[in-house]
Parts: sequence; C-alpha cells; structure tokens
Amino acid sequence: MAGPAILTPTSPDPLARSQSLYSGLAAEIRESGLLRRRYAYYWTRMGVAVGTFALVWVAFSLLGNSWFQLIIAGGLGILMTQFGFLGHDAAHRQMFRSAAWNDWASRIMAGFAGLSYGWWKGKHNRHHAAPNQEGKDPDISRGTLAFTADLANERTGAGAWFTARQGWLFFPLLTLEGLNLHVASVTPLASRHATRAQRVESLVVALRLAAYVGVLLLVLPVGKAGAFLAVQSALFGLSLGASFAPNHKGMPIVPPEARIDFLRRQVLMSRNVRGGVVVDFALGGLNYQIEHHLFPSMPRPNLRAARPLVRAYCDANDVTYCETGLFESYGIVIDYLNHVGLRARSPFECPLAVDLRT
Repeated sequence: MAGPAILTPTSPDPLARSQSLYSGLAAEIRESGLLRRRYAYYWTRMGVAVGTFALVWVAFSLLGNSWFQLIIAGGLGILMTQFGFLGHDAAHRQMFRSAAWNDWASRIMAGFAGLSYGWWKGKHNRHHAAPNQEGKDPDISRGTLAFTADLANERTGAGAWFTARQGWLFFPLLTLEGLNLHVASVTPLASRHATRAQRVESLVVALRLAAYVGVLLLVLPVGKAGAFLAVQSALFGLSLGASFAPNHKGMPIVPPEARIDFLRRQVLMSRNVRGGVVVDFALGGLNYQIEHHLFPSMPRPNLRAARPLVRAYCDANDVTYCETGLFESYGIVIDYLNHVGLRARSPFECPLAVDLRT
C-alpha cells in the first residue's frame, strides 16, 4: 500500500515566486463582496438557537419524570453543537466588525454549549496557522489517537493494538468528546499558568455545568438524569466531532521544517465535503473547509458562493482542490487512522498534484 502524501521542505526561490498566488485570489474575493458581514443571518441564527434552547427546557419541565426525556436529551445535544458552531464563527470575526462584539458573542454562544472560548481560541488559532504540520498543529499532536506515523510507530503492546484499529474506534470515541471538551474548558481553574480572564471564564462554565446537572436531578431520579446526561453528551460529542473529522484527517502531513506558501498550506491540507443545505447545517459550514481556511473571517453563509471562485482559481494555478462526499470522507478518515503507522494512503484520497520543490 502506498504511503500518504508527505510534503517535503522547499527552497526559498519557489516559495518566494508563489507568494503572489494568495494575493490574486484575495483580491478577487474582496471584489466579489463575499467578505461583507451578514448581520441579519447571524442575529436570526442566534435568536432561533436561544429561543429553541428555552423551548427545550420548557418541554423538559412539562414532560417530567419520563424516559421520553431521552428524546429531549438528543435534541439538546444537537442544539449545543449549533451553539458551538456559532461560537466558532464569532471567534473568527465572522459576525461583527467590532472585535469586542465578536469576543462576547463567542463567549456567550460557547457558554450555552458549556465550552470555554478562551481555552479553545488559542488552540484553534495554532491549528489555522499550520494545518497538519507536525510539531505546530495541536490537532495532530500526541493524544489518544495517533494522527502521524511517528506517533503511531512509537507505540507498543496494547497501544499498538489500539492504533491498528483506531479508525474503527474513532466514531465510538467521539461520544466521549463532549465530556472531554467540558473537562478541558474548566481545567484552567487548576492551572498555575492560566490568566485571570481564563479562570473567570472557566468558573462560569463550571457553574453552568453544575447548574445543568442540578436541574436534571430536580426533575429526574438519578438513573434517568444520568441517562439524559449520557445521551446529550454523546450526541453533542459525536455531532461536533463528525463535523471536524473530514476536514484534514487523511490529507498530507507537513514535516516541521517545511516552508509552504499560504495558499497551498491551506488548500492542500484541507478537504471539502459536498452536500446541500442539510450537510451545511449538520457540519456548521465547515464542509467548506478550504474556503474557511483561506478566508477565516468570511461569514458562513458566503462560503458556498466562494467555493466556485476558489476552485476555479486553484484549477487555473494547478493547486489540487480536494472535495468528496460526506460518507466517502468518513471512509477516508477511518482508513487513514487504521493504517497511519504504515503511512497508508486511501484510494479515495485526493492526490498531491503540486511539487513545491520546482
């Protein structure tokens, strides 16, 4: 089986010659007006999300002690994912011109999901700066799953057994991602290196989570409250993780020393997912991952319109633009994770058509 695409370091000359690539695309996108704010869209989305959140809790209180509450729990898990997407958009300055307004919108929307904006922002910014680059992208760093061959091949015994099957275990593990994100959001409370703002935000998240559990126990017996919490957390983690999974997993891994121009760095390491409004909703617009990485502050509803412009520009400049179907992308992720130690390449993976050394 062939190895996955690995980008090799480039010499300064081709890198310098390629710097103008992004400038040309950026000018075209600016002229198209696709970077303009979409205030009505975001105010509507936030209003509908908050209103639905209130209705969910009204339904919860009216239903009372019933196993049908698990349906409410599932709906709440999906709704919390939508709050996470809104917090993500605000953190990228997609909603408002004011940095302060975006920061507060992100904090509030993430707070509805029980997440810390401050903890997530720093990690996510590092990912955007160097997607899939070893030693720089925290999303492929050491953890439960091995996303690079070096990390996979250093495992032995039970760890090696797990890594050889981690692709099949990936989606079941996502059911725990909601809990993992909640824990990570409150850990600054115990960190000596956390800022005062991070501790305050984490305290608010911790109080929100405690109040949530308290409300469950006021209405439901312990067993049903635990089941409610498990279903909500599992669907939250699964739906949120499934929206991020197709974006970069199975795409080229960048060595630490590689130097790549901005356009290729963002396009070649990202994968789009085809689909209509249902996919756009389920993935929070992250199915337009290439456009999002090239223009992080572009409002979510404009990404679909930017796609044909970006794709045509990449085609004209011989830059591979990768796009697959949703389930095909999940197949790529599973195959890549199962064979990452062999540097395996899925037959569905988009090839790296650009040699940056020339």
